[in-house]
Amino acid sequence: MTAIRSKLSNHLLLTAFSLLMLYPVIWWAGASLKKTEELSLPTLWPSTPMWENYSKGWNFSADYTFAHFFGNTLLMEVGNVIGGVATAAIVAYGFGRLSFKLRGFWFSILLLTMMLPGQVTVVPQYILFNKFGFTDSYVPLVLPHFFGGGAFFIFLLVQFIRGIPKDLDEAATIDGASVYGIFWRVILPLLKPALVTVAIFTFIWSWDDFFAQVLYLSSVDKFTVGLALRMFIDQFDIQWGQLLAMSLLSIFPSVIIFFFAQKHFVEGIATTGLKG
Repeated sequence: MTAIRSKLSNHLLLTAFSLLMLYPVIWWAGASLKKTEELSLPTLWPSTPMWENYSKGWNFSADYTFAHFFGNTLLMEVGNVIGGVATAAIVAYGFGRLSFKLRGFWFSILLLTMMLPGQVTVVPQYILFNKFGFTDSYVPLVLPHFFGGGAFFIFLLVQFIRGIPKDLDEAATIDGASVYGIFWRVILPLLKPALVTVAIFTFIWSWDDFFAQVLYLSSVDKFTVGLALRMFIDQFDIQWGQLLAMSLLSIFPSVIIFFFAQKHFVEGIATTGLKG
């Protein structure tokens, strides 16, 4: 009986904390259905829900709907995720399994880049992309992901690879597998949980990277969801209900991806932390 009470109290405590954490989202959902003059009222739900905030917000422009901006962002995200996952896995395999001169030195340099503030590289990167004529395109937003995917992701995968027994490599070598064959047939399948983790982080971080998007994109036709939301604020008369409605919809892709991949995500985080 004591065990049941303890279990019940734990569940009630966790439920209370969950509702506390979800309160901002609940308020957000209610505010997206309010009129502008109702936003200052201390109520979670409007007296008369304004469902048209979603339809009007979705079609806020005569030339574009939010479907266009969602399409732009998702197209960019496909490139980011593919580039980040593929190149991070290749570089991590080199550091985690291959032997070459100064491997420890270059890995230390890689780790040191994680301590370098992103603001330091903004100006040099912008000058470089501007000279190549890549501004007002998705190239500056996608191309960096094809050069290792980021130091953090490489470090994450290296730790995972170091936890994979080398006996598997030796067995594959006896069977005639090359270095590339070992990576493709042995290491890569076992990296699945960690690769899912990298894909989720890459998707969420690049989806939320408003600064880079506003820095490189200037044509409305190429705007992402974040830049489209800013257009509500640029208006003389801000429709807060429509802005909140569209911003609420903007988090759905990240939530959906995390929901369906959470099993592999948790496994990837847990095993990466334990191995190596």
